Amino acid sequence: MHRAADPAQVAAARSGDRQALESLLAEHLPLIYGVVRRALGTDPDVDDVVQETMLRAVRHLRGLRDPEGFKSWLVAIAVRQIQERSRRLARRATRVAYDVDIGVDGASLPDPGADFTLPTEERIDLARELHTIAQASGFLTPADRQLLALWSQEVAGSLTRAEVASALALSPAHTAVRVQRMRARLDLALAVVRAWQASPRCSALGDAALSWDRSAEPRWLKRLGRHVRDCGQCTLAGRHRAPAAEALAAPWLLPVPAALAGQVSSLAATAAGGGLGSATIAAVADSIRRTLGYVNVKSAGLAGAGLAGATAAAVLAVHMVTEVADPVPAPPAGLVALPPAGQTPAGQTPAGTTPGPSVSARPAAPPALGAVAGTAVGVTRADFYVAPDGDDAGPGTAAQPFATLGKAVSVVRPGQVIALRGGTYRPVKPVAITTSGTEQQRITVSNLVGERPVIDAAGLPAGGRLITHTASFWTVQGLEIKNAPSYAYMCRSCRQNVFRRLWVHNNGNTGLVLHGTGTVGNQILDSDFSRNHDTVDRGGDADGLSIKSGSGAGNLVRGCRFAENSGDGLDLTSFIDPVTVTSNWAYGNGHNRWQISDFNGPGNGVKLGGGSPAPAVDHVVTDNASWDNAGYGFTDAGNRGRLTLTNNTAYRNGGTGFAFRYSSSRLRRNLALANARDVQLGAAVDDADNSWHQSGWTTTILRSGDPTTARGERTAAGLFPPTTFLLNRKDTTMGASMTATGGARASR
Repeated sequence: MHRAADPAQVAAARSGDRQALESLLAEHLPLIYGVVRRALGTDPDVDDVVQETMLRAVRHLRGLRDPEGFKSWLVAIAVRQIQERSRRLARRATRVAYDVDIGVDGASLPDPGADFTLPTEERIDLARELHTIAQASGFLTPADRQLLALWSQEVAGSLTRAEVASALALSPAHTAVRVQRMRARLDLALAVVRAWQASPRCSALGDAALSWDRSAEPRWLKRLGRHVRDCGQCTLAGRHRAPAAEALAAPWLLPVPAALAGQVSSLAATAAGGGLGSATIAAVADSIRRTLGYVNVKSAGLAGAGLAGATAAAVLAVHMVTEVADPVPAPPAGLVALPPAGQTPAGQTPAGTTPGPSVSARPAAPPALGAVAGTAVGVTRADFYVAPDGDDAGPGTAAQPFATLGKAVSVVRPGQVIALRGGTYRPVKPVAITTSGTEQQRITVSNLVGERPVIDAAGLPAGGRLITHTASFWTVQGLEIKNAPSYAYMCRSCRQNVFRRLWVHNNGNTGLVLHGTGTVGNQILDSDFSRNHDTVDRGGDADGLSIKSGSGAGNLVRGCRFAENSGDGLDLTSFIDPVTVTSNWAYGNGHNRWQISDFNGPGNGVKLGGGSPAPAVDHVVTDNASWDNAGYGFTDAGNRGRLTLTNNTAYRNGGTGFAFRYSSSRLRRNLALANARDVQLGAAVDDADNSWHQSGWTTTILRSGDPTTARGERTAAGLFPPTTFLLNRKDTTMGASMTATGGARASR
């Protein structure tokens, strides 16, 4: 029995008592998780709803009039959050259907071998019954599923009938009527599921279901239920194996992730003193996020990857990362930085030792990412010139150049070219690109051949972004952009732009962002996005490259490196049209190189989904490599589309190499080695001919496990540096080619 909250404890928590607040959260977080998880099933928004419920409770605790009613008040918040999610889906005309032949995912089912009092045979039978209940609940309306979630807590002893009634804002008598009606519909749904799964199946039931698409929806409960009620064969098949109340009351039904018990003390650890002011709420919010595992709270939002799985991945990431020291930030120079005196330069082998592949430990102090070279490529003439010693009052000629990029983009017209001379530019105002070119007359911003322009945006106002781009048919190439207080380059609803040979690093948020409706036909080519980090979200929001919160066909990312950013390498959260991701490298993301307090960086190499809810998108991902990231190497992040992943390599990531639990992805000839867990795939994934299907795939088959050459400077043409890193001796057609063009593996 879940006891009522102690009114004195609630009062103490309201006044800012850390221990009291910690106790309240520790006692009630499992209850809230159970209610939400049972109401939403395998929905990827479970994590978000749990998190938002707890945050709202902390924010509004002062307004609770009756401390004795804390538990029902908290459950009522959870119910409202569940209802709000349902309304959001209704507004978006989203249909949620449950396949009766698939049911819930295996990770959420109880372990029949768990240590509690029921005999083994009975535990297994109840586990099956729970699985059937989860399938049958799809036939219920959202309101009935919410009521089922509360009633299951009542029969488990976690809530009283009065608390259920209070959470629903109903009288106990009215609640009893609601529960009775819901149970009748649940019993009918269970009978339908069992009759459908019976062997042999009733032929008349098959006739009644001729137009059924096999999804469990409320409208089909009436149609199929009419037959099942009147059919003796179906009635017999639909008899209960164990009472639903008995299965729902089992103590192991929804085990709370182990990290909750061990880490819940951190929830209120930073809340001592100051009462429940904004600083305390923010601190407790941080702790809630940490306890729930990786629940990314980027501004665009994302769907959770399943609370238990996310928590496990976070724990694995911690163990992997803490084996070595955090890498020391090195200066963003074109050459590899020299180590402190007495240390061996990275990539070199100390005298008397034998070089070999690095398997379990990452370099303790890796060199800075080599600069984008590519100075052999650029323009040789231009319509307007810009130079660090120029003058915006001049005509912008080669002899009298402008001083700022902002001035040049304000006067450029379709078909014209802007050339930036080599040297460092220090803008003090943001740049807005608003004039569009045309398909026949593109506008170009470029370096001059043999010169490297560097835009150091450290002088912008706090929180300022450097470039906001809303125009189409531009080519932006050969620039280095660094130290912007916020986003370096934000492209909104852009069409047919090319971003090439850029080096965007050490900015206060994501390096390059493409977002908004009408983001069509853009290409991001042969560019590096590194060591971008934010402090507002403690590292959680700054990715290398993001194409997110928008729509548009034909976008391509090729030949890029996403390195050592505090957030993710590449992030496609809430972008609803397919993006082609080809021949890119993502590494070292999500590690705290900046000594950010309470670091929150997710650290996925290539994140192919996310959102609330995550849209189903068929991204195409070919010939990419992801290594040494704190989180996943490649992940669908709640994307339920049919992604295609071919010839990708995931190596030594702190989370799962290929995490595709929600999508119906197609995986072929991918290589996963030395990750915390190489693969985690849902039942709908179509995977074949990958390394995990074959024997003999170990790190010893790698030609090199040392990434130093891959981190080096690009070629004069701006392509990846030559490397044998992650190439293998066993099958040269397996995994990434480690080139920017997907070249032949056998020749390397």
